[in-house]
Amino acid sequence: MYTQSRVAANAYANVGLETGVVAANPHQLIIMLYEGAELSVRMAIRHMNEGDLVKKSAAITKASTIILEGLRTALDTRQGGKLAMQLDALYDYMGKRLMLAHLKNQTEPLEEVLGLLRELHDAWKQIGITGQSPAVPLQHPIAA
Repeated sequence: MYTQSRVAANAYANVGLETGVVAANPHQLIIMLYEGAELSVRMAIRHMNEGDLVKKSAAITKASTIILEGLRTALDTRQGGKLAMQLDALYDYMGKRLMLAHLKNQTEPLEEVLGLLRELHDAWKQIGITGQSPAVPLQHPIAA
C-alpha cells in the first residue's frame, strides 16, 4: 500500500511540474532552470560531504545539463548582444568548474558555481519585477 501511495504522490508531483512548465512564460522558464541548477548543485555538495559518490555524480550531471543545455542554449546572441556573449562564457566556465569539482571531489568549485547561479537568478528575478533588463554587474572575472 505504501508503494502505491508513493507512486501516486510522485505522479501528482510530476503532473504539477509539467503543468507549471507548460503554463510558464519564457521568463518563468529561465527562473525554473536557475532554481533547478541551484538545487542540483546544493545536492551535489550535500552528497559529496556525505561521501555518496553516485548521487554526487548524478547531481553534478543534472546541474551541468541544466546550465549547458538549458540556460546556455536559451541565449539569443543576436538580440542579447554583449550580455548574451558574457553569459555564454560564464555558463561555459560554470560547466568547467562543475567538471573539476566532479573529478577532484572538491566542494569549492561547487560553492563558486552556486554563488554565480544565485547572483544570476536574483538578477533574472529583478527583470520580472521591473520589466526591463538590469545592468547585471557580474562579480566574476570571466564575465568581464
